[in-house]
Formats: sequence, structure tokens, C-alpha cells
Amino acid sequence: MSASSSIQALEYLQGLPLQTHRKLYEAPSTVLAVFRCMLPHLAKSIVMAMLYMPSALPAADLEAWFKPSARREREQALSILDRLHILTSKREDDRSLSYSLSQGFQRSLRQAIEGSGTHRTFGVPATKAERREEKLGIDFLDQHARTQWEGILFFMVSGAAGFAPGSVKMDVGPGTKQLLHKGDLVRTVHETPKITKEGFTFVLQETNAQVWNLLIVYLRMGHELGMSETEVLSFLFMLGSLELGQDYSTSTLSDTQLQMLDDLSAMGIVYRSSKDSRTFYPTRLATTLTSDSGALPGTDISTNEKTDSKAQNKGFIIVETNYRLYAYTNSLIQIAILSLFTKLQHRFPNLVSGKLTKESVHRAVQSGITSAQIISYLTTYAHPQMQKSNPPLPPTVMDQIRLWEYEGERVEVTTGYLMREFGSEVEYRDVQGYAEALGVLVWKNDAERCFFVSHVEQISAYLKKKKEGRGGR
Repeated sequence: MSASSSIQALEYLQGLPLQTHRKLYEAPSTVLAVFRCMLPHLAKSIVMAMLYMPSALPAADLEAWFKPSARREREQALSILDRLHILTSKREDDRSLSYSLSQGFQRSLRQAIEGSGTHRTFGVPATKAERREEKLGIDFLDQHARTQWEGILFFMVSGAAGFAPGSVKMDVGPGTKQLLHKGDLVRTVHETPKITKEGFTFVLQETNAQVWNLLIVYLRMGHELGMSETEVLSFLFMLGSLELGQDYSTSTLSDTQLQMLDDLSAMGIVYRSSKDSRTFYPTRLATTLTSDSGALPGTDISTNEKTDSKAQNKGFIIVETNYRLYAYTNSLIQIAILSLFTKLQHRFPNLVSGKLTKESVHRAVQSGITSAQIISYLTTYAHPQMQKSNPPLPPTVMDQIRLWEYEGERVEVTTGYLMREFGSEVEYRDVQGYAEALGVLVWKNDAERCFFVSHVEQISAYLKKKKEGRGGR
């Protein structure tokens, strides 16, 4: 599990109450995932040292394990274990303090390591009677995961990049779109999805971190969807322990987890042939949730042909001092991302070229993308020849991108009048429409029923006339 992924998941887990943790720790698969992926190495060492202790460990004995210079590291490890309710402390009197592992966590971790118990929390392989079709291969599962996840990414960037709706067939379900909006990763403007600053940060993350980011939004929406937070978390941790290419039975899943299968299948995290199917397959997006492995092998979204993952992560962008940009790619996602802040001019089978301009950077800034994010993206994917320089991008280009952002953020002062406190929504809409028709409307806020105009004389006369008309009746 990547560092950024584990940080996101750890922060979420630390915010859960004691009762939720106790229920989570009843599942050995959850406990093993938390132990493997959420805990720093020092905290793992403490847990393993205490796992088979018959009684509580005095604090003095625990301190003896550490050098005096490692006090800070010890306190950090103990703090994480305490916030996750893995370690409990007890004071017998004013002097003696002792530590012990929470009983549920200790019992479940022992079962996970020993392979004991009848908990069945690591998934139940499907039987021949449950399997209605031939067993699916890993290539098929990878293709399903890749198509669904890249469809989500393309949906996020396509609107702001200027791709016409339906120009590229990407199947993104309404539930997934709701998640993206709930997480403020995209916003709908004039019926077109526009990526936000947070969305652009999301796109720049590695796939495993992206998956966790979206799943945490899903977890926070659990109550709205009528789902049990504990069961959702337990199922996600269970998926991380399953075997890629193996089909599993749905017979042991709860109603919440069966509902999750449909949602996770739309994201490409699992595959289920139909809602009636008694089996499901975890994809690579699922089996790497709690590991350090890459979530998906490289691919080209425009052709659905596999590419070497190392080649995909290799830099492909060249930026010249005259702001010209060349990108050796035919990936629609990468082209769409570049078009968010670049004026693209030419496209060839494996190359696109364009230019960083004041207008293209201003457009990106207005969409919520910062100059730091643009520079970070160009630096991350700079061509290997450019990576030999320090910094990889020409300093003049980086400075100009920042200056263009500052220009776009300058405050413009407009003299005028604020109109507010309307008697009704109808009256507000009527007067605001009149101001817009006159061409004097500068700004409006429909939620607060107020707007700003550059000239008020004609609007005052209009309001006076309406008032007299009502008085005459």
C-alpha cells in the first residue's frame, strides 16, 4: 500500500469511535489489513512483541526496549496504537502503568496469523454449483478494471478539456458520478462536468491512492445510502486479502456488502456478471488495496492495448524555453489533462504538440487548477532527457506560469450597487432578469437572492413603476 494511500486510510480510521473499532476487530481479515498497511514499522514491532504475552506489559519494561534518544518515535507509535484502540493502558496505582493489546484485536490477529477459527472473513471460494460460466482469466479482469477506472478519469477531465459529450464512449454510472460530485472532484457547470482543484490533485495521484480517495468518499456516504459503515470497511479490507483470478461466493455476504458489489463493479474494483450471479471476482484494484503492488498495469486508453507499466511511468513531455510543449503519447486521458492548461495545436499517431499560453493557464486557474499543480505535473512526466537537468523544467517557464496565475488572481474593482432583500423569489428573478437584459448585471448569487449592478437608475425606475402599478390596483 503506497504511503499516500495508507495516510488517507489511517486518518479515516483514527476518526472512528471505539465501538466501531471493536466491531471491526472482530474480523481477522480487517485486523491483518490494519496491521500490515496502517501501522508504522515501530508500532508493528510493539504489537508482535505483545501478541502472545499472557499478561499486561509494565510501562517501564516497554520503555526499556528503546534507546533514550528514541523517545519521540516511541511516543508516536504508542499514539497511533492508542488512537486506533489497538493498545490499552491501565494504571494500578500512582506509579505503575501497564499496556495490553485490546482483546478483539489480539484474538483476531492470532487467528489471521495461525489460520485458525471459523470466521470465513477471507472470502469463500465459489463452488462448481455456484459458478454458472467458465472461470474468467486475469487478463479479462485487468481489462474490466482498466476500462472502468480510466472511464472515471476521462469523465473528470473531458469536460474541461473540451471533449464533446459522447465523443469517446466511457461508461460511468450515476452512482460513480454522485461520488465524484460528493467528493468535490468535479462540478457540473452548464450540464458539463468540470474538474476542480481537488479533482486535478486526484488525477495526479497513483491509482491505488485514487481508489482509496474515492472509497473514503463512499464510506462517508454510507449513511445516506443506508449502509453499515462497519460492514463496508470490513468488506473493503477483505477484498484486499483475496486472490486475483479466483471467484468467490456471495453466500456469506450481508445485504450491505451485496449492494456494494454493484457499486464497486461500476468502479472496476470487482467484477460480477449480473445482479443475480452467486459469484464475484476481485480485480487488481481490489487485491492491491492493502499491498504495495501497483494497482493496474500500464495501458493506452485510446486503443485499450496494454503497454509496459515502466514505460507508462516514464516521462513523455518536453517543454522548451519558448513555451512550446511536445508530448509523446496517444493516451486520451493524458491528452485531455494537457489540454486543461495547454493550447494544443497538432496531433500525430504518438505525439501531440502545443504551447503554454497566458490564456490557457488563465483558463486552468479559473477552473481551480493552481500553477504549482501544473508545474508538478510537467515535472513528474518530464522526458528522461529533461530529468537530467535540475530542475527538469526551464526556470523561465516555471516563473512565467506562476506570473500568469498571479495576473489572473488580481482583484478587479467595479463601482456599482448591491441589490438584495427581495420580498420573494419571483420578484428577485424578475428584477435580476431586467438588469441582465439592460446589460448592467455584474455578479449574482441566486442562493442569497442578491446581485450587483453597474448602474441602478433604470432599475430604480423599474421598481418604482412596479410599485405604483400594484398601488393602482
